[in-house]
Amino acid sequence: MAEDSNLSTNSSDLRNRIFFTIFILCIYRLGTYVPIAGIDPNSLSEIMSSSQKGLLGMFNVFSGGAVQRMAIFALGIMPYISSSIIVQLLTGVSDYFKNLKEQGEIGRKKITQITRYGTVFIATLQGYGVSVGLENAGDLVLDPGAYFKIMTTISLVAGTTFLMWLGEQITSRGIGNGISLIIFAGIVAEIPRALASTFELGRTGALSPVMIISIFILLIVTVMFIVFMERAMRKILVNYPKRQMGNKIYGGESSYLPLKINTAGVIPAIFASALLLLPITFSNFGVSESEFFMNFSSLFSQGKPLYMLLYAFGIIFFAFFYTSIVFNPKETSENLRKYGGYIPGIRPGDRTAEYIENILTKLTTIGACYLTLVCLMPEFLIAKYPIPFYLGGTSVLIVVVVAMDTVTQVQTRLMSSQYEHLIKKAKFNK
Repeated sequence: MAEDSNLSTNSSDLRNRIFFTIFILCIYRLGTYVPIAGIDPNSLSEIMSSSQKGLLGMFNVFSGGAVQRMAIFALGIMPYISSSIIVQLLTGVSDYFKNLKEQGEIGRKKITQITRYGTVFIATLQGYGVSVGLENAGDLVLDPGAYFKIMTTISLVAGTTFLMWLGEQITSRGIGNGISLIIFAGIVAEIPRALASTFELGRTGALSPVMIISIFILLIVTVMFIVFMERAMRKILVNYPKRQMGNKIYGGESSYLPLKINTAGVIPAIFASALLLLPITFSNFGVSESEFFMNFSSLFSQGKPLYMLLYAFGIIFFAFFYTSIVFNPKETSENLRKYGGYIPGIRPGDRTAEYIENILTKLTTIGACYLTLVCLMPEFLIAKYPIPFYLGGTSVLIVVVVAMDTVTQVQTRLMSSQYEHLIKKAKFNK
């Protein structure tokens, strides 16, 4: 009876975590409908209907439609992600951040605190930029001036800070992966509207039935391809020699060092999009009326050869750059040598590091090509046909990857509870 009670308690804990996560995501969705004060809704709808491509459209995807409604969550969680990436980059080049990383739990808390401060700073800059852009966008603001800028900046910073807190709550008290789940929820919540608009285009004749069917077939194939590539990995055989301690012999076992094909995740696609779409976004906001600037920004429109070429280059560059930050072959080699592990046929130390780095380079090349294909193939369709942004390659990639990670988190918690139950059962039988 006691064993069944323990197993039931573990299942109840997982159920409570799932319900808590759903509750937090519902709060997030409600916040995307709370508008910023002082904006004319009619003018906003006109501007947003013509500005869905570019950085503005991408931010609208990641904020779950909050940008389109100019809600308090319009900045979304992107300032936090930007701050986290900057801190991770500093960890690789700054001795101060390297020392913090090596300090264990205390250093991790310090890095988290710095990330939070960075989030507020970045959100403040972006919030003020949005307030200026709104005032420059025709008659959108009812009462422009310093008061509007201050209130808009405070509202957007408060919204981002609250989202950061919600993400941390999901990570600690929910099923984990809080920040990614918030982005996931925002994209998924707008997909039904995107599908409805696609069918409406078919009804009005803007898209043929054959084209709509082809789009959905391509979408299914893309999802299957993403799942396959995200699950794919290269396993490097690692042997451990036998060691005698007293009368017992330890070791003599083999294990594998798993290397994912796509180590960088969706970061390369997000960063490449953000950098390339800045010029067209400035022109959408009306920041610059220069004819040269308008002509220059038009080169970065979707479907243009220069845009596609630079987008592909950006994805490949950030794939290699971010992989070099999150995985260190030399450190991995030192850890293997510390615990007596070795790769068959490869000498420990520098030769092992070179061997791992060579394999990692090949895998990253495949992963970068995979990301480029997934992100660029739908871009051609979006540029040529009036397909909603939410059906783009980056959106589908985020949804599929986060869904897979969430399922893995739930399965890990279930296996952990079952493992604890088996250990307690073994002790009870003794």
